[in-house]
Amino acid sequence: MPDGAPVRITRRTLLAGLGSVALAGGGTAAYATGIEPFRLAVTRYRIKPLGPWPEGLSLRIVALADLHACEPWMSVARIRAIVETANGLGGDVIVLLGDYVSGMRLVTRYVDAAEWGPVLGGLRAPLGTHAILGNHDWWEDTSAQRRGAGPTIAGDALRAAGIRVLQNEALALRAGGHEVWLAGLGDQLAFLPSRRRGHPRLGVDDLGATLAQIPQDKPAILLAHEPDIFPEVPARVALTLSGHTHGGQIRMFGYAPVVPSRYRGRYAYGHVREQGDLVVSGGLGMSIAPVRFGIPPEIVVVDLSSQAPA
Repeated sequence: MPDGAPVRITRRTLLAGLGSVALAGGGTAAYATGIEPFRLAVTRYRIKPLGPWPEGLSLRIVALADLHACEPWMSVARIRAIVETANGLGGDVIVLLGDYVSGMRLVTRYVDAAEWGPVLGGLRAPLGTHAILGNHDWWEDTSAQRRGAGPTIAGDALRAAGIRVLQNEALALRAGGHEVWLAGLGDQLAFLPSRRRGHPRLGVDDLGATLAQIPQDKPAILLAHEPDIFPEVPARVALTLSGHTHGGQIRMFGYAPVVPSRYRGRYAYGHVREQGDLVVSGGLGMSIAPVRFGIPPEIVVVDLSSQAPA
C-alpha cells in the first residue's frame, strides 16, 4: 500500500480477522467478546529517550486511549473504575489520547459526553490531565462534519471537566526543576471523505506549527492519536504517544491481521524506536465490532528517564 493512502477498517475487514478467531473454536470466540473486552491491564515501559532529555530527570506518564464509551462495553461505571486505577499509578501527568465516543453500532446504549466527561474530570496528577481528540470524536459529531471545523462535542465535554484539550498546541510543564513541553496534534483523519465530491479524508493536524511553539533546546513529548505521523516527527521529540490502532483488536502470536494504518504492522502496538521513540497504546475500548483477543484493554505507563532501563 503506498504511503499516504488512507486506511479504513470496515466491518468486512474486521470480520475477516474475527473469522480467524472463530476458527479456534466457539469458546475462544466467547472469550473474545465476553471476557477479554472487560479485562484491564497496566502496561509499563521504561525508556531512556533517543531525543534530548535532561540529565537526572524522571517523568511518569499515565496514558489512556480509545475509551469508546457505550454500553455494555464501556459504561460510566467502568470508566469510573479505569479513572480510579489510573489515579493510583503515581503518574506525574495523565494524558488522554482520543476517541472517547463510540465507534460501533453493536451497542445497547450510547454513553453521552455529558456522562463520561465529568468522570474523566476525576483524573488527578501533579502536572494535570491533558487531552487530544481522535477520529471518532470528529466522525460521530455530525455538526462538526457539516461545518468542516470544531468545536466538537467531545472537546467541549473535556474542557467542561477541567481537562486541557490540545489541538496543534504545546505547553510547558515544570518537572523536577526542568521545563518539559507537551504538544498535542490535531487529528489526522478528522473529516470523512465526501462521497459526492470524492474528497479524501482531511485532517486538522499541523505538525510544523505545533512543534514551532517549542524552544529547540527543550525536551518535548508529542500526543498524536494516529501513529502514522511518526516518520515525520523530528528526532528532537523525546517521545510520541499514540492510540487509534487498538493493537489490531485481534492479535495472535504478536501479529494483528487488521491494523488501521497505512504502515500496517509497523506502528500497530507497543514501543517502536526509529529516529525517536513511539509508544502505541492498545487502548481501552473497541470500535466497529465488540471483540478483543490477545490484546486486552490497557492503561499505559511510561517512565522517561536519563538513566538506562533496569
